[in-house]
Amino acid sequence: MMDSDEPSSTPVAAVTAQFTKLQRAYQQTLDRWTPHMLNRWLGTAGLLAVFMLRIVLSQGWYIDAHAIYLLNLLLAFLQPKFDPSIQDDLAADEIEEGGEMEPELPSTRDDEFRPFVRRLPEWQFWLSATRATVLSIFCTTSEVFDVPVYWPILVCYFFVLFALTMRRQIQHMIKYKYVPFDIGRKTRYGNAAAK
Repeated sequence: MMDSDEPSSTPVAAVTAQFTKLQRAYQQTLDRWTPHMLNRWLGTAGLLAVFMLRIVLSQGWYIDAHAIYLLNLLLAFLQPKFDPSIQDDLAADEIEEGGEMEPELPSTRDDEFRPFVRRLPEWQFWLSATRATVLSIFCTTSEVFDVPVYWPILVCYFFVLFALTMRRQIQHMIKYKYVPFDIGRKTRYGNAAAK
């Protein structure tokens, strides 16, 4: 007879256990990398360099949406989580319907501090960019993705798309007076751990 204390030895249970073990190891690795922002981004830049080198050395015409996807990630990183233009439209609709408008958040420099909350957090931006780069490197190993194109058109398309979307994003930043970076604005009071 089988004891009920024995773990099931079916192949499905063994595969599930191995998959769970791999997931845990992957998550532990990501958790260890979390506080090392500069090193993470340097690693991703290195992967991008390997990707570019792979394209040059293979002399292929690899079409993947890598650059466009990274541009999309950058735009989501620069946008606020709660879009002020949508909030303005909702407030105008409430006033037209005769409803009461909710109290506004502070809007002047002397009002309460409101931190900038991104639509795409830095960690997710890095993780998505790194995964896309690794996938792109993998795609360069197969000739299925080696479709001949006239590359100057793709390069021009990317730069035009980048210029137009960044222009729109910068105009949005100016209109709603927000800066997605806190470089140089944060007050530092010295080493608090030394006290």
